[in-house]
Amino acid sequence: MVTSPLPYGRQSIDDDDVAAVVSTLRGEWLTQGPTIARFEEALAERVGSRYCVAVANGTAALHLACLAAGVRPGDWGLTSTITFVASANAIRYAGGRPSLLDVDEETGLVSPDGISSRILELSAAGVRPRVIIPVDLAGAVTDLPAIRTIADRAGAIVIEDAAHSLGASYDAAGVTHRAGCGAHAHAAILSFHPVKHITTGEGGVITTNDESLYRELQDLRSHGITRDPTRMQRSEGPWYYEQRALGYNYRITDIQCALGLSQLAKLERFVERRRALAARYDRALAPLGEQVRPLRIRADCRSSHHLYVIRLQRQSGESVGDVARRRLAVFVHLRERSIGVQVHYIPVHRQPDYVENGLSRDDLASAERYYASCISLPLFPAMTDADVDRVVDALSGAVSGAR
Repeated sequence: MVTSPLPYGRQSIDDDDVAAVVSTLRGEWLTQGPTIARFEEALAERVGSRYCVAVANGTAALHLACLAAGVRPGDWGLTSTITFVASANAIRYAGGRPSLLDVDEETGLVSPDGISSRILELSAAGVRPRVIIPVDLAGAVTDLPAIRTIADRAGAIVIEDAAHSLGASYDAAGVTHRAGCGAHAHAAILSFHPVKHITTGEGGVITTNDESLYRELQDLRSHGITRDPTRMQRSEGPWYYEQRALGYNYRITDIQCALGLSQLAKLERFVERRRALAARYDRALAPLGEQVRPLRIRADCRSSHHLYVIRLQRQSGESVGDVARRRLAVFVHLRERSIGVQVHYIPVHRQPDYVENGLSRDDLASAERYYASCISLPLFPAMTDADVDRVVDALSGAVSGAR
């Protein structure tokens, strides 16, 4: 019997999405038209922020957020080593130097204590971070209230990397906040790659509650140009514009935002299905608790489950290398059965470019333990309950065979 491939993630596109894109294609605007503003307004309302700037992709969002935060050559930025490289690369794009942080191996998230320790380390060397980029992982939000308190004391800007957490929420002082809202960050970024909660094909946004950041981000995404007469040095006619700073062509299109608006209308349904699938995984994997466990989710957070990450549990007498070899065997076993597992993420400090440029560290032991043991199982809204059962059955066999 031929078994159909089951990817780790996949977009959910229906006829409404297709119709929205076709309508835009038949309209007057394909690139910089009114649909972008509608998407920005709808997204800002959804996450609870005052402002939203849509851009070409999540990496562009991180880059512009770092620039708007004032990262310049010689500045330092803190971010997790367990993330896609863009979180750290954005600091470098702006001329800064990333300092990579260890994680709690049970959650995959950076801790406020780890951030405080690194700030003290930098302070002893006579420097302070310009930005802190805490990374939400797999749909769970970092401890933003505690991180913001630390950042304020250090005079640093917080940019929440919420690429994984659209639709998630967290509690602080008895109030529930949405990921990306800006209540405890100066800005946040979201990504709309096809495996994310909603998609625009490629695309991203920066959200903020700071009007000055918002205006600067608008300029930076479009060559640093403004047409606002109140912000120009002079005006020579209706055609006139001014480049106020060196910016980029990081613009998104009306076509993409038409898809994004249609997708956003389905976000709640998508997230609820992800949560139901994650709950089914939780129940089915409970008997394997001595061998595999899902990432722990902080008690004050309600995850939107971008990923379902499991960790192989270290057995008596095993080294981290032993766990890594066992993880490889499990990974291959599942892939051979057309189950598209993945690993999120190879630690940034392991990347050759970071090692060769002196940006790596050898004191990130928890991240190493996390990486050696983690596997992302398939999770996307179109999955069926039977798909989950298929994955769990294959995983059970893989765990038994890899002992």
